Amino acid sequence: MELPAPTEDARAHSALVAGRVRREIAAGAGWISFARYLELVLYEPGLGYYMAGARKLGAGGDFVTAPEISRLFGRTLARQVAQVLRASSPVVLEVGAGSGALAAALLAELASLGAVPDRYLILELSPDLRDRSRDTLAARVPHLMERIAWLNQLPTVFQGCVVGNEVLDAMPFHVVSTRAGNLLEAGVAVGATGNFEWSLRPAPAALAAAARELNLPDRYTTEIGLAARGFVRSVGGMLESGGALFIDYGFPRREYYHPQRDHGTLMCHYRHRAHDDPFLLPGLQDITAHVDFSAIAQAGREGGLELLGYTSQGQFLVNCGITEILAETPASDAAAYAPLASQAQMLLAPAEMGELFKVIALGKGVSAPLHGFAQGDKSHALVR
Repeated sequence: MELPAPTEDARAHSALVAGRVRREIAAGAGWISFARYLELVLYEPGLGYYMAGARKLGAGGDFVTAPEISRLFGRTLARQVAQVLRASSPVVLEVGAGSGALAAALLAELASLGAVPDRYLILELSPDLRDRSRDTLAARVPHLMERIAWLNQLPTVFQGCVVGNEVLDAMPFHVVSTRAGNLLEAGVAVGATGNFEWSLRPAPAALAAAARELNLPDRYTTEIGLAARGFVRSVGGMLESGGALFIDYGFPRREYYHPQRDHGTLMCHYRHRAHDDPFLLPGLQDITAHVDFSAIAQAGREGGLELLGYTSQGQFLVNCGITEILAETPASDAAAYAPLASQAQMLLAPAEMGELFKVIALGKGVSAPLHGFAQGDKSHALVR
């Protein structure tokens, strides 16, 4: 695929990132794991994709998330968040708030529902995205700014509702490959031409153990998200009462590791183009993999959390009342209604985001059935 040419400044920045990776590879005797490569190109302070200043979200960035598509998403999600807050404590913790669009929509709708939280905490590692989210919130909900605080790490203890939209897929992941009965980890080396290239080595014990559970066929390459699992276990250790809602694209285990998906789900995003070369323009593109929701559910249980629900984004939003919110705008007002209806179609349609994106709820001390899973709950699909 032909991608838009980066600016000279962007190319210079990418060269700095590549230099940092090369030094790491040299220090690692010519090889680093792909998970380590992702840590460097995505999260290295001052250099990584998420840690530097280039625009990432929206029309001028590399991809668009549901909160940027429509405020309907945040308004509808607020109905579920409000239920969790009533069952626990009036505090929200959003992980990876991005542009702040979701936080703004959630806060505004929670206020209209009479459920505005006492505190809205945002865990955001990117200095650039912290600034962008602060600007968005100051513009859209200035009267609620005193309730908002930014964090550098998870709290030690927490009661309330945790929200993470497209955060699990952005965490570094390992890549494994099977060859003639051997389980190998795919890492990164510098090739003869000086470019980065894939390189296989025997998988270390922890990764090998996780991969053996999958019973992968021979000559099969895929991803294992150990960091996302560890993060969910940490949420379980932190959460005293309440729930955690994670929205992301992915599959249950039996679909994720289907024999025909033998090249995995790794995908890169640059200027709204998707491709599968993670070594192109390091530091300038997003690199993700789909989420194994069976593993996330298991990690939640290991962290002391109960699985409260799992369904498609489309079903979840319908259960939470998106059609009722849409109906608040009269269809006779075509100028106002038509764009909202188009946005709702993108969020709900199976061919758009409605089916590929899933919602999983994990919690502790929340006994009432959650609104978002009243119909079409597919928790049984996550049984391993």
